[in-house]
Amino acid sequence: MRRPDAVKAAMAVEPRLHRRSEAIAQLQDGPFDVVVVGGGITGAYAALDAALRGYRVALLEKDDFASGTSSKSSKMIHGGLRYIEQGNLPLVRHSLLERQRLRKNAAHLVQRLPFLFPVLSSDGVFDPRLAKGFEALLWSYDLAGGWREGVLHQKLTPQEVLSHCPTFRADALKSGLMYFDARADDARLTLTVARTAAFHGAVVLNGAKVTEVVRTGRRVAGVRVEADGADIRVDARAVVVATGSWLREWTGAADDVETPNIRPAKGVHIVVPWLKIRNDCTITIPVPGRARRATITRWGDTAYLGTTDEDYSGDLDDVHCTREERDFLLEGAASALDTDLTPDDVLGSIAGTRPLVAPPGGATREVKRNHEIRVDPDGLVTVVGGKLTTARHMAEQTIDAAQKVLGTTRRCRTKDAPLLGAAGYDPQSITATGGLQAHLGERYGTQAAVVSTLLASEPALQEPLIDGLPYRAGEVVFSARYEFARSIDDVLSRRTRARLAARDASGGAARRVGELLQRELGFDDAELERQIDHYLTTIARERDVLTGVAEGAHQ
Repeated sequence: MRRPDAVKAAMAVEPRLHRRSEAIAQLQDGPFDVVVVGGGITGAYAALDAALRGYRVALLEKDDFASGTSSKSSKMIHGGLRYIEQGNLPLVRHSLLERQRLRKNAAHLVQRLPFLFPVLSSDGVFDPRLAKGFEALLWSYDLAGGWREGVLHQKLTPQEVLSHCPTFRADALKSGLMYFDARADDARLTLTVARTAAFHGAVVLNGAKVTEVVRTGRRVAGVRVEADGADIRVDARAVVVATGSWLREWTGAADDVETPNIRPAKGVHIVVPWLKIRNDCTITIPVPGRARRATITRWGDTAYLGTTDEDYSGDLDDVHCTREERDFLLEGAASALDTDLTPDDVLGSIAGTRPLVAPPGGATREVKRNHEIRVDPDGLVTVVGGKLTTARHMAEQTIDAAQKVLGTTRRCRTKDAPLLGAAGYDPQSITATGGLQAHLGERYGTQAAVVSTLLASEPALQEPLIDGLPYRAGEVVFSARYEFARSIDDVLSRRTRARLAARDASGGAARRVGELLQRELGFDDAELERQIDHYLTTIARERDVLTGVAEGAHQ
């Protein structure tokens, strides 16, 4: 079968070197057809969509790609059962279609994952009498698109439930219901979308803060950007603002334009040793006396325990899991599982906000996860809302809207466009025997060959960054050369998930990571020490809020 040109091009083994100075020079040269502001999953996909349509595109992010919401999600690629409960079947159907597109276009990053609901005799996620009704809900889910995974939901006996999670309290366990969705490392997915946009010609730059939308007369004409100490005017025919929750702080809109109601909803996760849970799937557990559910997902030798959706009005750049939230999650685990989890078992935590489009009032969990795209009279395009799973479709509609500003019409090409590392990747054969190749394959896909060549070139690059975690020193070099990494935090928080899986141990690796980056990027010793101090300060702040030593972000 003949492969499309985009697929053949994406199969090239050698990735594209990123040279920051060249990207800044290209910004200064301009002009662009489209400038996208915001390097989360929606902005990254918008840049990729526009680039594949043949437009000249720039993607600008003030901090790092996925440093906001897109590295702090539940990491689930799913249709969303609760959206069926809300009666939002169209969102579920479309989300499941997008799930399968991601499973194909990002085969190395998005894996199938079973989800398990235990049915308890009391204090369960739902009353046993409602289990049949919930099973009908799962049939609706399967028919809406869940069947595309090739397996339908299953009803489990108590013994089968315990085979998937032996720490469940067996005394109240009546049965279980299992269905199938998918998961992804959200930060790596976002990063890979941004890298793919650059591969297809977009100018992609992090550490580039947009300070102003420039207008000529009454029409948008570009943006002003601060990057590496320079104040740059970037001319563009269309500007897309995709800043998520940060739209609450800055919209770029003209003074006489009414802005959407942005309602950030805080979600938190803590990380505990997997041996304390021993689950082989994502399990949903009840929290007695609370309306919310909690989920536990295995990730390597750790388990992510989390919940979402509480209104948040604090500093969007300083969101942390608090001691109260940690204890709420541990309480939920203790009520459903026969395990001795304590605060001392918490290895790391994340907290972020979802950009809900809704007025104040009512429970955030009841807000529908639809997105909103607005085109202002001056041509400014804004996209907000939605969810990780539907980012590609949101981007398609956003660039459709931008084309109305441009006065052109070109077909979207992202439905079948593989992300870097996905074309020609066979997940089953790569991960079948485990080991280093499986670790590299699930992170880099077919580009794992480049990483393994780096490892083989120098014995020191083969060494683990942190004992007990699979990341190797050579991956830091790869992140600096090909993945836009500029700092220790970029590497330990998002290029790897070392900070999440082992917060305190990652601090011990900060100097080594910084020295590897210094060798690649050429910054001086003063910058090295600044980065080390910054990283150690930020993880200390995270730990102090989590343990209650420091005051957390205001709710």
